[in-house]
Amino acid sequence: MSSLRFVEQLRDLVDGVDVVLSDIWGVVHNGLESFPEACEALHTFRQRGGTVILITNAPRPADSVQRQLRKLGVADETYDAIVSSGDLTRHFVAAHPGQKIFWIGPERDSSIHRGLDATMVPLEQADYIICTGLFDDETESAEDYRDTLLKALARKLTLVCANPDIVVERGDRLIYCAGAVAELYRELGGEVIFYGKPHRPIYERAMALATEHRGHPTELSRVLAIGDSVRTDLTGAHNFGIDLLFVTRGIHSEQFEGIEQLDAASIKELFGHPPRALMRELKW
Repeated sequence: MSSLRFVEQLRDLVDGVDVVLSDIWGVVHNGLESFPEACEALHTFRQRGGTVILITNAPRPADSVQRQLRKLGVADETYDAIVSSGDLTRHFVAAHPGQKIFWIGPERDSSIHRGLDATMVPLEQADYIICTGLFDDETESAEDYRDTLLKALARKLTLVCANPDIVVERGDRLIYCAGAVAELYRELGGEVIFYGKPHRPIYERAMALATEHRGHPTELSRVLAIGDSVRTDLTGAHNFGIDLLFVTRGIHSEQFEGIEQLDAASIKELFGHPPRALMRELKW
């Protein structure tokens, strides 16, 4: 690919596409408000026979994600199903009954433990760690957890990361996520299990849900991912073998300000593996 231009409309990209795997945070909303034109675009794609699976690194079950979407004004008709990294993390907990957990994360993520045989204990008594985020993502960074992680490393505890994102938008600010803590633990030499993008299991689950809704499997050549993160959305889509529409209004917005076209060198520097197309914000 010698250059990469911005496109204005999703409808110009979906001929031959049956399934869209869309990111949520940064594409459908920014944590404080939804993006009506993005919601309309996904809804229109569904009306034309397509299937939309929302694929998110939210460290909560899909039903909790749906409640948040409703509060932000995202209609249920916008999508067919949701798959979250929180759901995959819950499967890990369910597969390890009776083990004790040290939980790093805010109280708002407590639904990840709902209905599970999960006993929360201090670090000194834990069998493993689950990280859904920072205790206070308004003021903290991963460095605030270095001492805790060194103690965990001394005990050789595995850290299960329920949200591989490093940062995410909250309104017009970027806040740290569980991925920042997990990456620090990995740098220190700790064992980390990641659930969510860019790792393969969340894509496999999304495609299984698409098969349930369509009644038959879909070839990957007829799947389009949509996202705003190079590290998670683009890398995950590339590794899974599907194209990605890259939305630049999200966490990389400053890097694309004033740019109308990317040459080959810029594409390699920014992306490594180029997306199928660029779009400022999702529109039909």
